[in-house]
Amino acid sequence: MRSRLRRAAQRHTRVAEALLVTLLIGVLAGCGLTAYAPTPLPSPTVPESTPSTGPPPVPPVECDDALASYRPSDTAGPAVKRIKDRGRIIAGVSADTYLLGSRNPFSGKIEGFDIDLVKAMAKAILGDENAYELKVITAAQRIPSLQAGDVDMVARNMTINCERWSEVAFSSEYYRSGQKILVRRGSKDTTLADLAGQRVCAPKATSSMTNLKKLQPEAIAVGSDNHTGCLVLFQNGEVDAITGDDTVLAGLAAQDPYAVVPEQKAFTAEPYGLGFNRDDVDLVRYANGVLAKMRSDGQWRRIYNRWLAEALGPAPAPPKAVYGRTR
Repeated sequence: MRSRLRRAAQRHTRVAEALLVTLLIGVLAGCGLTAYAPTPLPSPTVPESTPSTGPPPVPPVECDDALASYRPSDTAGPAVKRIKDRGRIIAGVSADTYLLGSRNPFSGKIEGFDIDLVKAMAKAILGDENAYELKVITAAQRIPSLQAGDVDMVARNMTINCERWSEVAFSSEYYRSGQKILVRRGSKDTTLADLAGQRVCAPKATSSMTNLKKLQPEAIAVGSDNHTGCLVLFQNGEVDAITGDDTVLAGLAAQDPYAVVPEQKAFTAEPYGLGFNRDDVDLVRYANGVLAKMRSDGQWRRIYNRWLAEALGPAPAPPKAVYGRTR
């Protein structure tokens, strides 16, 4: 009796195992999975080189002197004609750099030293200082905006250097700034060297950030989209100091009674130029003619006194123009 029960149990077990195997095969087949012998894989081969489909390399730019721009001319070439046909000049500017380009909370208008330069360009080209359109951009957007043709010019405290000449064109120098530090009132830190191990903010993709990392690698560099963002981090206690051009830091200190720019020597030279697309050489020449006139007739000194004298002291002589660039 026991042997018959044992044989019956064994038969049931074999049937159950067969059913399970059948079920698994069905599931695998339903999922598109089938048992095959391993397929040998070919040995990897190095693909043949193909011509690059990217943009052509940027031609070299003469840069024995980064400050050398194109000689002035009032000839209306293609870029100037484009502006005249449109009836307004489009400029990329800051709306939160107090004293240079910031929105007046009472009038709602963007105003400052850089904005007055835009007005002078509009007056010279179109006969109306109000014939302009302002596009608010971050520091990191200055070069891309020019390259894409979104703006005719950038007036946003932009430092002239050889590296940038490979990407955009510059007017002659219109202001000479220098990089410094801003700290909390009462701080004993007065130089960049004092900020080792401290959190220091500078806008991303700017010469200020590059200089910070290069000249004080022991500081903890903290990036922000603009200097106003740095000021918010500073006020929240998330950074210990801010670094940037003296013009910009003066504007920040004017907005925060607990912030101060200590007496110090600037540790860089930051020559500002108006930025243009590299192809708009005629517009650069035209702008240089406008700036030359502003230096000679006292207009440059007047806009300095209007925006910067209170924070930075009496007006210096305007920077001398350097010409001679051929491409």
